[in-house]
Amino acid sequence: MGVPYCIVKNKSRLGRVCRRKTTSCCAITQVESNDRSSLTKLVESVKTNYNERGEEIRRHWGGGSLGSKSAAKVAKVEKIKAKEMAKKV
Repeated sequence: MGVPYCIVKNKSRLGRVCRRKTTSCCAITQVESNDRSSLTKLVESVKTNYNERGEEIRRHWGGGSLGSKSAAKVAKVEKIKAKEMAKKV
């Protein structure tokens, strides 16, 4: 579609763009002529760093390491399965 978009770290940072305390989303429809060059730079950086790298960012999401609770739960299930397999043999 060619519409540049990005996810901002928190609502207060996005609120600075709209001159509000916080905001959850923002659509820029009109820009003053003296701010147009700043917006062009922002749009270009968003496109190169986020939109064009979207697939790459999605693939590296998470890191594949479990937290302590999840790892304990998985280990417990594997231990139970190992005992069942030992009983069958």
